[in-house]
Amino acid sequence: MVALVAPAVAAGCSNSKDKAPAPIPYLDPALPVDQRVSDLLGRMTLAEKVGQMTQADRAAVTRDPSMIASVGLGAVLSTPALVPTDDTPADWANLVDGLQSRALTTRLRIPLLYGTDSVHGDNNLIGATVFPHNIAMGATRDPELVREAARVTATETRATGPQWVFAPCLCVSRDLRWGRTYESFGEDPKLVIQMETILEGLQGDGAEDLADPTRVLATAKHFAGDGDTTHGTSTTLAYKVDQGVTVTDRAHFDQVDLAPYVTAVGKYHVGSIMPSYSSVDWTEDGVGNPVRMSANKELLTDILKKKLGFDGFLISDLMAIQQLPGDYAAQVRASVNAGIDMFMEPGNAPRFARTLLDEVRAGRVPVARVDDAVSRILKAKFELGLFEHPFTNRGNIGTVGSPEHRALARRAVAESQVLLKNDGATLPLRSSQRLYVAGVNANDLGNQAGGWTATWQGTTGDTIPGTTILRGIQQHAANVTYSADASAPTGGHDVGVVVIGETPYAEGLGDVGNGHTLNLSDADRANIDTVCGAISICVVLDVAGRPQIVTDELAKTDAFVMSWLPGSEGAGVADTLFGDRPYTGRLPVTWPRAESQEPINIGDRNYDPLFPYDYGLTTARR
Repeated sequence: MVALVAPAVAAGCSNSKDKAPAPIPYLDPALPVDQRVSDLLGRMTLAEKVGQMTQADRAAVTRDPSMIASVGLGAVLSTPALVPTDDTPADWANLVDGLQSRALTTRLRIPLLYGTDSVHGDNNLIGATVFPHNIAMGATRDPELVREAARVTATETRATGPQWVFAPCLCVSRDLRWGRTYESFGEDPKLVIQMETILEGLQGDGAEDLADPTRVLATAKHFAGDGDTTHGTSTTLAYKVDQGVTVTDRAHFDQVDLAPYVTAVGKYHVGSIMPSYSSVDWTEDGVGNPVRMSANKELLTDILKKKLGFDGFLISDLMAIQQLPGDYAAQVRASVNAGIDMFMEPGNAPRFARTLLDEVRAGRVPVARVDDAVSRILKAKFELGLFEHPFTNRGNIGTVGSPEHRALARRAVAESQVLLKNDGATLPLRSSQRLYVAGVNANDLGNQAGGWTATWQGTTGDTIPGTTILRGIQQHAANVTYSADASAPTGGHDVGVVVIGETPYAEGLGDVGNGHTLNLSDADRANIDTVCGAISICVVLDVAGRPQIVTDELAKTDAFVMSWLPGSEGAGVADTLFGDRPYTGRLPVTWPRAESQEPINIGDRNYDPLFPYDYGLTTARR
């Protein structure tokens, strides 16, 4: 542990040899945080304040390490592509501590915040425990499990350096065509609120827990309405839903889109919130005048900060302000004045700082707005204990990917399995049965982990350590034949298990209509036809981030299970398949009959899905 000492700016205290220098208030951990913030803010120049509002990425500071001190950066981030060369726990900690050392050479020695996308475990770190994505956690209906999983995520993340995670997504997913559906706990705001125990798992019970080495600062995202945007309204690349427009009346917005943030702020005191790329278009004043969230002062300041009492800080999404109209100065001015406090400008940090300085000096951004932003950022740094202990506490580094953590993830996988069909009590299977397993997703760790795993979009193949679904099945049964394309002979088997599903994607690149569909692939349909047509008992497992269209295939199966994206512990799928654990999961979203039914949600008129929200059959342990 390394503690900060008084910086040179404190000179001027008594030089008496028989009288100790007076403590510097902002360096005194015995003082209340608000007093420390006020004292430090009063010592800062305008340039130092603007630096605290600036976040660069690892690539930028690697190219120019002097930027940390010259800009006085408040934060650094790693996107999934910007990991240490060897991507080990020690390398992560060394990276963060090396950057922190540079921050501590600045005049006031204000430590850095380091942020990373730990959205289902510390998923950028190879070897970390990778949990099922949020949609699967929503299927568990188990808030305590969600809390425990978040605690593991926080422990593994903080032990390797980062003190801040860009999670969780508190979006309410209202359209399965959205490429971020799996990041949501579900389509009902009441379910999302129920699962906000994730915030407690990450941050602890109050600000006093944040300095603990098993806690991190959480980020509720994406405020607000990003799961409720209208298909076809996005103007980003070829996206269809993501970063689009939430066309809504205020009553619906409050009930569906805003509600999770009321709880996040009022009950869990979330430390940071990330505004969405998306826009809101109020129907009360006519459709056609959407406002980007990055410039929405009504929602960011008037409602979130003033009405709801949010006292953390707002962090912009990656280059989100550059989607605002006007030149860069206008974009900076609009977003700061709307209420954003810190700016994720990965390769543009020095320009952002210069631009904001110019805007303040010209009187277009009030100094009071800057002081408010910096106070919120400093508050988080004090609460995290970074002024006393700026470097990584590596005491828990040995728990990264530990058997205990993986056992919890395996349990989460089992609890998330949703049994949708089980004719003739097909499931659970018996270990004595001769099994024929088909489908690429039965034996692909990358596919079963999905997006936001090792890379932004995720990758097919053995990208992370873990257990595939096939390996889990083989742990339960001795007689297993595997054929990815169902080309091996099917004779002599008692049960066919076909594993279908999606390949990895993330964000708008996964939007339906942008190269993706809810329909099954030709290969998956062929495998179902081959195996279910040849073997008398046929079970289908769907490994995907959202329901797929299986209306025509369902009749060919004896049992059908939604397995979601289980992460690194595919053995949890087999635990329910063979009855070591019962099926208890329930759908967190509505399952449509056809892609054309989207969006379809519980409470809709003429609600006629293939499987309704909250549906799920149960079994007992074998």
